[in-house]
Amino acid sequence: MVERAGARAPLRERAGPLYGRRRRPALARGRARRRRRGHPADAGPSDEDWDMEQPLRISYRGIEPTEAIEAQIRERAAKLERFYDGIVGCHVTVEAPHRRHHKGTLYRVRIDLTVKNGELLVGRDPAQQHSHEDLYVAIRDAFDAARRRLQDHARRQRGQVKRTVQPPRARVVRIFPEKGYGFLATPDGREIYFHRNSVLNDRFDRLEVGTEVRFAEEQGEKGPQASTVVPA
Repeated sequence: MVERAGARAPLRERAGPLYGRRRRPALARGRARRRRRGHPADAGPSDEDWDMEQPLRISYRGIEPTEAIEAQIRERAAKLERFYDGIVGCHVTVEAPHRRHHKGTLYRVRIDLTVKNGELLVGRDPAQQHSHEDLYVAIRDAFDAARRRLQDHARRQRGQVKRTVQPPRARVVRIFPEKGYGFLATPDGREIYFHRNSVLNDRFDRLEVGTEVRFAEEQGEKGPQASTVVPA
């Protein structure tokens, strides 16, 4: 599937079964099938390794998909599912959004995890991660961050964190559509920079002054910035 939004780079999307109820361990079933069909039993995860509840979705923007990239994402998604069995869906977006005064392309990998009672969003601004000129490093870091988010989520589910942690809220106070960035005002009076690539689901063009959002904050080279922005 290919989606286009104005003059932006095309979004290429692939989907394949990943999550679901297992009658026995999914990878064991996949290896058994491969042995019966004469294929190596230790090959990486494939679509037939899973009883699907929701498909794994992989979207590409500004980058051509390859089998190697998809295999890396599927392998790490499979490990994530084995780590936390409450995942019911996963959407991975791979972008090469901008160069930002740097010679190399800085890749961005965002992960949207659907769990049984909510949604977890993971994404970092590549401008602050020069190591992300290597796409496979960007994929590794994104899934490592997703694992940490799942650990926190699991602790909350077990009651180890008594106070419910909600994503902070803010509102858009300044926005520059032609330049692709803006600023959020937080309840404590701070201003947070955000880039259009931080806004999930390609909704940057729908933002206007006064729009309320949820956001994830990180420290950038020039101060605080939003790594993920979701209209409330």
